[in-house]
Amino acid sequence: MTEANPHKEMGILDHLNDLRIFLFRSAVGVAVGAVIIAFNIQAVYNNIIFAPKNPDFVTYRMFCKISEALCIEKIPINIINRQMSGQFSAHIWTSLIFGIIIAFPYIIYELWKFIKPALYENEKKQGLTFIFVSSSLFILGILFGYFVITPLSVNFLGNYFVTSEIVNNIDLASYNSLVRTTVLANGIVFEMPIIIYFLSKMGLVDDQFLKKNRKYALILILLLAAVITPPDIISQIIVAIPLLILYEFSIYVAKFVGKKYSTEVTINNDGKS
Repeated sequence: MTEANPHKEMGILDHLNDLRIFLFRSAVGVAVGAVIIAFNIQAVYNNIIFAPKNPDFVTYRMFCKISEALCIEKIPINIINRQMSGQFSAHIWTSLIFGIIIAFPYIIYELWKFIKPALYENEKKQGLTFIFVSSSLFILGILFGYFVITPLSVNFLGNYFVTSEIVNNIDLASYNSLVRTTVLANGIVFEMPIIIYFLSKMGLVDDQFLKKNRKYALILILLLAAVITPPDIISQIIVAIPLLILYEFSIYVAKFVGKKYSTEVTINNDGKS
């Protein structure tokens, strides 16, 4: 590092107090987003959550434009509720999940404020970039999960029949779980470059390590794609491609961090000589 942190070293109680402030403010941000969704829950379900089960969903229309063979005429599923508190629980959990998604940029901002005192002056200048990139990657992952993976999953599973004697009456909790897991999983996975950045800063990985283990990463990516998609090869490939791109980008990030660190060490050594 080029310059030592000029601020007074913080004690454990100071860190705990900052952590408390970070958690409280983040919780308030999530609560605000959740309240907004809670008062508009019917519109959220009709226009967002249940949209992928309708044949006129934007993703299905795009597939149909690519080829008539990809056109979807019907997704034969009915959403039912079998628990007394099912719809109430769905209302609460859906509001919270959407609250987290809405508040994510603010949470990242508060996270930056929390870790900022431990950073060096040259690192503090990267705050805006960190917030923008982290938020953009998360939102991109959310959109990818919702507009690509969710409709693929709903269509595949909704049209899969062991026998025509069985009717797909899907429990509300099961449908919510599919949409929620798929969307959030992709949002988190798309944070890979940010995670690699911090691991590189800590000296735990570097670009050579990532290049050397690329074949193992490919296997893990394919396994992850198999987990978060329906069991058909096309869906897995569609998911694996952006994950591979993110991994390659993460190698570039690790290389950038390594070069920057080497340059700073050289400057420090020259300054001491």
